[in-house]
Amino acid sequence: MFEVYNLINIEPVRAEGMYFWDKEGNKYLDLYGGHAVISIGHTHPRYVAGITEQLEKIGFYSNSVENHLQGELEEKLKHLSGCMDYNLFLCNSGAEANENALKLASFVTGRAKVLAMRGAFHGRTSGAVAVTDNSEIRASWNMGHQVKFIPLNDEKALERELASEEYAAVIIEGIQGVGGIRVAEPAFLQLARECCNNRGTLLVLDEIQSGYGRSGQFFAHRYAGIKPDMITMAKGMGNGFPVAGVLVHEWIEARKGILGTTFGGNHLACAAAIAVLDVMQRENLMENALQVGEYFAEQLRGLPGVIEVRGKGLMIGVDIDIPHIIFRRRLLANYRIITGYSGKNTLRLLPPLCMRKEEVDYFTESFKGN
Repeated sequence: MFEVYNLINIEPVRAEGMYFWDKEGNKYLDLYGGHAVISIGHTHPRYVAGITEQLEKIGFYSNSVENHLQGELEEKLKHLSGCMDYNLFLCNSGAEANENALKLASFVTGRAKVLAMRGAFHGRTSGAVAVTDNSEIRASWNMGHQVKFIPLNDEKALERELASEEYAAVIIEGIQGVGGIRVAEPAFLQLARECCNNRGTLLVLDEIQSGYGRSGQFFAHRYAGIKPDMITMAKGMGNGFPVAGVLVHEWIEARKGILGTTFGGNHLACAAAIAVLDVMQRENLMENALQVGEYFAEQLRGLPGVIEVRGKGLMIGVDIDIPHIIFRRRLLANYRIITGYSGKNTLRLLPPLCMRKEEVDYFTESFKGN
C-alpha cells in the first residue's frame, strides 16, 4: 500500500496453467508469469497437493532443528540440474540469494570489490542493488560498496579488470532479464571462469530469472559448459511460494554461523520447491521450454514491426518499432494478453514453461492484429 508500483488495473482471482481470470470473469493469457515466477503453470494439481499435504503436517519451524525436506530438495535439485558437486543454502528471495553469495565470496577471499555487468539487475537490498546497474534505485548508503561495472560480453574489459587480484567476485546473469534479455555469450563466460581461476576470484552466476529450465537448460550458463563457484536462484524455484537458494561449490568450506536465515528452507517452502522439480521432471518442461521457445522465436522474427528477437527457450526479448507501453496496452485491451517489458521498446516474454504452440500461435496472430 506504499505506492511504489505502477499497477495494471486488473485483479486476478483465479488461475490455471497459462491463464488467469479477473473478478469479472475475463480470461487472460499470461506471458509474463509474474516476473518469471510461474514455472510449472498456475495452480498445478501436484503443486497444490504438495503444499496442502505439508501444511496439514507442519508448516514452519526454524533452522534450529532438523528438516529432512531440505535434504530431499537438495538431492532432487542436484540430480535434475547436474550440479552434483554443490551444496545448497536456502533462503527466501533472489536479492537475499545474491547478498549471501557476495558475502560468502568476501569471506572466502578476504576481498571487498565486486565486478558486475552493465544492464545488470540483481535485487533491491543493500548489496544486491549495489551490483545492479540502475542508479535510480540505489540510495546514497549503497554507494559505499566497491563495485565496478563493465559491458556484458566485453572480453577485453573483463581481462583488463581481472588482471589483478583485487576482486572478491564477478557476478553475471546467465541471461539479463531486466536488462532486455541479453544473453551472456559462452566465450565470455568461459573467459570469466578462466580469469577468476587465475586470480582467486569467485564466479557467481545469477540464474534467478534464467534458471530452473527457462532457457531450455536447467541453468543458462550450462550452454557455456562452465562451473561457477556459486549459482543463485529464486523465482521459478517455488512457482509463487517464496523460496530461493545458493548452490555453493563443494570446494568452499562452510563454517557455523557464517550464513543464516529465519524463514529460509522452511517446511512449506521446501514442499513447494520439491513439487516444482517433480512436475518439471515428469512433464519434461525443460525440453518443452526449448522446443516451444525455438518455435516462438522463429514465429516472432517474421512479424511486422519486429526489429530483433533475443533469448533462449522461454526467456525472450522482442524489440519492436513502437514504444512497448502502447503495444502492451493494445494487447491487454484487445486480446487480454499480459507481457513484461524492458527499456522503451522491448517486450519481455517469460511465460510458464508449460506453454504450448497453440498459445504461441494465438499471441502471434494477436501481434499481427495489434
